[in-house]
Amino acid sequence: MSSENGPGDGGAAGAPPEQLALIRESVRKAKEPRARPRTWRGAALAEELPVARVLVDKGVLHLDRCFDYAVPAELDAEAQPGVRVRVRFGAGRHRVREGRREGGGLIDGFLIERRAESDYSGPLAALAQVVSPEPVLDPELLGLARAVADRYAGSLADVLQLAVPPRSARAEKRPSPAPLPPPSAPGPGSWARYEHGPALLRALASGGSPRAVWHALPGPGWSEELARAVAAALASDRGALVVVPDGRTASRVDAALTALLGEGRHALLTADAGPEKRYRQWLAVRRGSVRAVVGTRAAMFAPVRDLGLVALWDDGDGSHSEQHAPQPHAREVLQLRAAQDTCAFLLGSWSCTVEAAQLVESGWARPVVAGRDQVRRAAPLVRTVGDGDLARDEAARAARLPSLAWQAAREGLRHGPVLVQVPRRGYLPRMACAQCRAPARCRHCAGPLQGQDAGVLRCEWCGRDEAAWHCPECGAFRLRAQVVGARRTAEELGRAFPAVPVRTSGREHVLDTVPGAPALVVSTPGAEPVAEGGYAAALLLDGWAMLGRPDLRAGEEALRRWIGAAALVRPQEEGGTVVVVAEPTLRPVQALVRWDPVGHALRELAERAELGFPPVSRMASVAGPAEALADFLGTARLPGEAEVLGPVPVPDAPAGRPRRPGASPPGEHGERVLIRVPPGSGAALAAALKAAQAARTARGGAEGVRVRIDPPDIG
Repeated sequence: MSSENGPGDGGAAGAPPEQLALIRESVRKAKEPRARPRTWRGAALAEELPVARVLVDKGVLHLDRCFDYAVPAELDAEAQPGVRVRVRFGAGRHRVREGRREGGGLIDGFLIERRAESDYSGPLAALAQVVSPEPVLDPELLGLARAVADRYAGSLADVLQLAVPPRSARAEKRPSPAPLPPPSAPGPGSWARYEHGPALLRALASGGSPRAVWHALPGPGWSEELARAVAAALASDRGALVVVPDGRTASRVDAALTALLGEGRHALLTADAGPEKRYRQWLAVRRGSVRAVVGTRAAMFAPVRDLGLVALWDDGDGSHSEQHAPQPHAREVLQLRAAQDTCAFLLGSWSCTVEAAQLVESGWARPVVAGRDQVRRAAPLVRTVGDGDLARDEAARAARLPSLAWQAAREGLRHGPVLVQVPRRGYLPRMACAQCRAPARCRHCAGPLQGQDAGVLRCEWCGRDEAAWHCPECGAFRLRAQVVGARRTAEELGRAFPAVPVRTSGREHVLDTVPGAPALVVSTPGAEPVAEGGYAAALLLDGWAMLGRPDLRAGEEALRRWIGAAALVRPQEEGGTVVVVAEPTLRPVQALVRWDPVGHALRELAERAELGFPPVSRMASVAGPAEALADFLGTARLPGEAEVLGPVPVPDAPAGRPRRPGASPPGEHGERVLIRVPPGSGAALAAALKAAQAARTARGGAEGVRVRIDPPDIG
């Protein structure tokens, strides 16, 4: 072979120098980007911008990018950025990378942009079909989806599945109504009860972008106050978005907005509406016909035009955390939108999460609170029943209802309905100090300790055994198992009050409202119906079942659940009384008695800052079979300051119950690690975990390993 033959000359050995030069030139040109792409069938292409960049509907991380396709001339008019398309996706690995069609079937995707050239020099597959000429993905929504995917170590395609609802052809054919002119700015109304309430409305109405954490007063006025904030944003000729935990709450805000502004100014986006109606309302928002949206979790991505306000009610509710990959939280998504669109941000609740307290402490948001006099006038009287009272109470042992609760219920039933909150069953037992009831935590990482065989304590986070535990609060050495679950039932309470009707509200059947007539309303946390005129009294039973949950947020969540129920009770001036069955000296109980959720959240935040807990730190959970988890950790290039806690076994749930997050399929030995990084390293952690997972999927070995950023349950 001639020594002049270089790489790529192939079968040109012995050819004249002129021919070799032509061959080399043709190879060089083939490797350069082409002004016009070649298609695999030689179809006629669009005259202008013949290349379409398409995001295919594949949620795997190693395909989290766009692919180039040729735009046939017959699809030129409809193939515009933002429309849904169908393309052929190659089956072989090299064909997937190049976007060629030499095998593979049709797959859905979004057309992201039109280009004059392609970075790939080979033949491009042509767009197979434009599903609909309706552009459903604009640059703002695409940018938000990309930011969410990066924050949660997920794929853009998975986020867009959450952001863009399924298509309904009939809904697209129906024209949207013409937009209404902006309403006039509303008066302060009951916002006057808050120290900075009227100023917040004035800022919204004048086009400002305030960021506020709003601690709502107990009672039904919060929905009307939220509606006034939306009306103020609309008055500035901007849009507004409100996200609430469930359909019942959305209905209350919907009714308040309709009463304040009339019909046609807002859309209600909930799953109860059905796919076609929901898509029709979503299209009205995207087309600009409607400038305000109220909805549940999925509405956090609603494409509101000229967004001026994003608002979230009760951010501590677990419904705000998406269960589908990459599992974003509505609060974080709305924070991203507030930064991306430079709009106002309003976080409201009767209670206060640690994340909300951190927003205020960092200066990112301002507090909107009422004075103590206003709080005392609006809140009910709160009384407590502790363990010592129960031990001496004959009525509690006989009827499983403390005498104080019995008296409050009997007195309340003379004037109206009485709410009885009963915790759900199934909270796993953890260990606590037998003397002061402080949760037992690991000395190494401050994770929760649980009892093992032969009396050994083991940390659920890092897996270390604890042989010489003592309570850092009081110095005691004895432990006790925390209460496992609720044992009082609606039937037992019915026997205690045989002449009173009993209504139940829970997972199987959730009541929205109840009449103001005397009745016992037994409800699980979060399912409490609203009573006409408010409840005369409320009994919060089995407080240890709330406080004993195996979770960092046990105290915060118990207080949120208690305040959510107590806020439905009449004010103390009208005889409203709440009885909570829990140890009076515990911090969440004291915060309920004083009606001080903000102070409780600030103290929790200070403790978490000292121990390095979220939200002061960023944390990720990685779970899967032991071998796969070890391989993942061995390949992940974690930030240098990352701290790996574990691995520890992840037990499967009992038969008939859903598996806990991170649990492996039955028969597999599942483990979990927690990875903690200091503030400022969250983005680097997410990028490292995403890269490691993408590498495993490219090798075909990612099954069984689950990554979650900011897991809600860390033990």
